[in-house]
Amino acid sequence: MKQIFDNLSYDMSETTTKRYSTSFSLGIRFLAKEFHRPIYNIYGFVRFADEIVDSFHGFDKRELLQDFKNQTYKAIEQKISLNPILNSFQWAVNEYNIPLDLIETFLASMEMDLDESVHNQMSYEQYILGSAEVVGLMCLKVFVRGDEKEYLRLKESAMKLGSAFQKINFLRDLYADYQTLGRTYFPGVDMTQFDECTKVKIEQDIAADFAAGYEGIKQLPKEARFGVYMAYKYYHKLFLKIQKTASKKILEERVRIPNNRKYSLFLSSYLRHNFNLL
Repeated sequence: MKQIFDNLSYDMSETTTKRYSTSFSLGIRFLAKEFHRPIYNIYGFVRFADEIVDSFHGFDKRELLQDFKNQTYKAIEQKISLNPILNSFQWAVNEYNIPLDLIETFLASMEMDLDESVHNQMSYEQYILGSAEVVGLMCLKVFVRGDEKEYLRLKESAMKLGSAFQKINFLRDLYADYQTLGRTYFPGVDMTQFDECTKVKIEQDIAADFAAGYEGIKQLPKEARFGVYMAYKYYHKLFLKIQKTASKKILEERVRIPNNRKYSLFLSSYLRHNFNLL
């Protein structure tokens, strides 16, 4: 029965999410159960594409990404794929009418990682749009259950939240991106001159995105709100830790939130959510 394969495909997307991101997995757990499958499916797709450009050294990344892209559109059109990750993703796309332009924009950002190691303001904004903001919009399509009016109402804040998350990732991974992958995402930043003044300017930009994103979280359907709030709380805590970390240290190691701290965040967030204190 095809259902067995579909269930296996979903299991692969769920396993991929849990192996690669404990924080994202934690957030998904506190969404309404109806949202688990589609969000795991979206994350599995995004994670695989990202791994191609970040991890598959020694292979032809461009060819692998192009093949992945071709398979993605074929899967969506045919409503099936022998690649379990793409099979589960196409189901989410077709079930929730996720626009193809969001997928195209995301894949275009992945392609940018193959060519661009230093960004100007235009390419930086384009990269964040594709790598983070449109991923937030894919998830928003699921959360509003296809309601186009609600999607358009919450679209801007969802994009801002995705932008904040990605910029925090850039700061957290500054050392690895620069030293291992040779990338500098922040425009106009000379990594050899990265100092407190530069760091504060980046943090001010992130804070503005966070504020706009938080307003959108409060307006999400209740079934989605707590899970997204959990992701927000995790990233906000990470952001606060980064703010307290010296610029020199950011260049030397990755800032982390221990797993036990993540679970204590859940408890405090759960209480705020239940008492409508968001």
